[in-house]
Amino acid sequence: MSDMTTTLHHAQSANSATARRAMIDSQLRTSGVNEEYVLARILAVPREDYLPSDKASVAYIDRAVALGEAGYLAAPLFYGKLLIEAAPARDDRVLVVDGGTGYLPTLLRPLVATLTAVSAADAATGAAATGDEGGYSLIVIDGAIEQLPDTLAALLAEDGRIVTGLVLRQVTRLASGRKVGGRVNLQPVEDLGIPVLRAFAAPKGWTFA
Repeated sequence: MSDMTTTLHHAQSANSATARRAMIDSQLRTSGVNEEYVLARILAVPREDYLPSDKASVAYIDRAVALGEAGYLAAPLFYGKLLIEAAPARDDRVLVVDGGTGYLPTLLRPLVATLTAVSAADAATGAAATGDEGGYSLIVIDGAIEQLPDTLAALLAEDGRIVTGLVLRQVTRLASGRKVGGRVNLQPVEDLGIPVLRAFAAPKGWTFA
């Protein structure tokens, strides 16, 4: 690598780190995201690395970045709130339903024991891999769903947690739940702008209980 290329790379890295710190201060801390483990992971992972080069300039805006059929990168606040609600532990066996960029798996991977990432299409159709030791202790979905398929809920271990976006009466909300007695009951946490995963669309006329 030439001296000029090295200098340019260092300048870009410095600018990216500055943008992430500004994002944390102006978007996350002001909205109540102050947990240090969450901020440390978001600071460590450059969002632009998970976007096409022509979208890199909007990596740190306060909205989702749409990538067409490839999916989206959700807003920074969604990931901050999602990580807080998930409360990942070092012994967690995690399944991430990815929104299309791989950003969320990268945020979570150093915080847990094992992590498997699957596409929304595979998760919605039952093609996701079974977790070790009787199921995943945590499932995290990178987007808002209208319904939770039984095949996906079956991958969650008893007393396991799930954190996802949820579409309720055409409003997206962060939601979480546990598997108790073989059933998963999702409860809304707060209204939040979250991209909708069309692979989890409910049949027409169906509403989430």
